[in-house]
Order: sequence, then C-alpha cells, then structure tokens
Amino acid sequence: MTNKTLYNNPIVLERADPWVYKHTDGYYYFTGSVPGYQEIEVRRAKTLNELETGEKASVWHAHEEGEMSRLIWAPEIHFIDGAWYIYFAASSSNEPKNNIHQHRMFVIECKDDNPLTGDWVEKGQVKTHINSFCLDATTFTHENELYYVWGQKDPAIPGNSNLYLSKMENPWTLKGHTTLLTIPEYDWERIGFLVNEGPAVLKRNGKIFITYSANATDENYLMGMLSADEDSDLLDGYSWKKSQKPVFESSEENSLFGPGHNSFTRSEDDQDDVLIYHARPEKNKNGDPLDNPNRHANAQRFNWDESGFPNFGVPGEY
Repeated sequence: MTNKTLYNNPIVLERADPWVYKHTDGYYYFTGSVPGYQEIEVRRAKTLNELETGEKASVWHAHEEGEMSRLIWAPEIHFIDGAWYIYFAASSSNEPKNNIHQHRMFVIECKDDNPLTGDWVEKGQVKTHINSFCLDATTFTHENELYYVWGQKDPAIPGNSNLYLSKMENPWTLKGHTTLLTIPEYDWERIGFLVNEGPAVLKRNGKIFITYSANATDENYLMGMLSADEDSDLLDGYSWKKSQKPVFESSEENSLFGPGHNSFTRSEDDQDDVLIYHARPEKNKNGDPLDNPNRHANAQRFNWDESGFPNFGVPGEY
C-alpha cells in the first residue's frame, strides 16, 4: 500500500489475545494476556509500531488465593460513559489442580483520565445465565444500548464454549434475555477442542459483524464471523448469519500460525480499518500450546468486498 505506514509485526511480543482501543486523546491503548497469567498490563502509544517500546503499566494483580487468583486471561480495555473498564477471565485457587480451567468473568473500573496511572476498582463478577466456565467478554454500543458478547460452556451442549449476547444494565451487570449466537458446528471449528471464543465487534455498511476464534490454541486456531443487519433485533438469534468457512487462518508461506482472538482499530491516519490478532511464528511442537508464550500481537490493514463484508486476506499481508 503506497504511502502507508508498514507495521513492524509483531507489534507486541508475547501478548496473546491482543486488544487495541484508539481513544479520543490520540493514543492506542493495548492489553493482552501476559505470560504467567497473573497480572493485567496496559500499554499506550501514538502509533501501533510504538506499542512494544511505549508506555506500559501493570494495573492489576491476581489475588493470592480464592477467586481471581489463577490464569488471568484475555483482558480487554473499553471506555464507556466516561470511565475505563477492563474485562477479563480468571480461575480460582479453590479449584482442584486437575480442573483449573474453571474461569468466570470479571471487570475492573478506572475513572481517571489516564488508565496507566489511575486507580482501578474491582466491580466483581459479571454473572450470566449459567454458572459455568466463561471467558473473553467484549462490549459494544448500538442504538444507545450497551451489549455484552462472551464465550461460555453450556453443560447441555457438547463442546467447550459457545458465543452468547446480552444487553447490559451497566458495565458490570447483564439484563434481560441472553441469546445463543453460535456453537462449534462446522468441522473447522472442532479441531482439538469444540470452541467458539474471542468475539470482536465491527459496525459498518449497515451491518454488525462479530468475528470469533475456534479450535485449540495451536496452529489450528482461526477466525469465523457472524453478521446481522443493524436495524434487526440483535437478541433474536435468527437475525445472525454465520460464515460457512473461516475468514482468517494460518499462513504457512508467511510463517504465521493460529491467527485469532482479534480486535479492530483504525490506522494512524484514520483512513483504514486494521485487524489486530495474535499468531505464532511456528507450529506448536509439543505440550500444551497455552504454555507456549510465542503468540505475538500483529496488525494488518483490511478492505471490504462489493457486498460490504470485510476481507481480511491472509496473515502477513498489509
């Protein structure tokens, strides 16, 4: 792309589940899973390329025991009604060692202008319609309503996690009906684990798009997508259409494997949409891929097709 800033990928090393939010102050704010999974870190910079070496602060640490003490996963930073919020998933030391993946979702709040130096307050667990494993919450506003999208296991549905949608009473409380959006139904969503997780929302061209990630977190990790008309009832499951094929997957040629758990932002000149995603530089060789910290945050511009849908291309393109 002529005269476009090239992104120095990876833009941040060893940060899986990358979330970027471009604020009105001109800064990009970044969070992601920190290896060791015991803290939440926030970075900021005026360009995506500067996030690796820019300002950063550890704004919250896991509790020593009890809830919010183990496996702090996938934080996301949002600015809602004049305050900062970070949504994240955490497990508890009360779980047996052979069953540690029993996450619930939590949120912290900061009312100061600068979330790197401000005070963060725990607002507690975001409780859903089922008391079960859940993670990867994101929020978006549509027609003056705040919505919450997340992944959760339903014991009545085979698999590890499905995607759900609900309205919010406030940034830490759900209200009303919960809608099941998608389950891992296609073969390409069921490799290693039956997973739909990591939702991210994009509003454009009269539609609302929700990308999500599927499969085990190794080189089989990839992205699918849902879409709905912006004037439809978003809590009606029939409003949503699901891509029958992945929309973003590994590129052996570019040595980017298992791309996913993405977010969306805009380019520095505000001319282009940018996909932020993590990927590995090689296939996972052995052991649990969650124990391998080589998932790095990458940035990639993308365009739109004639029908108004995003075309993410291949990992490693610009």
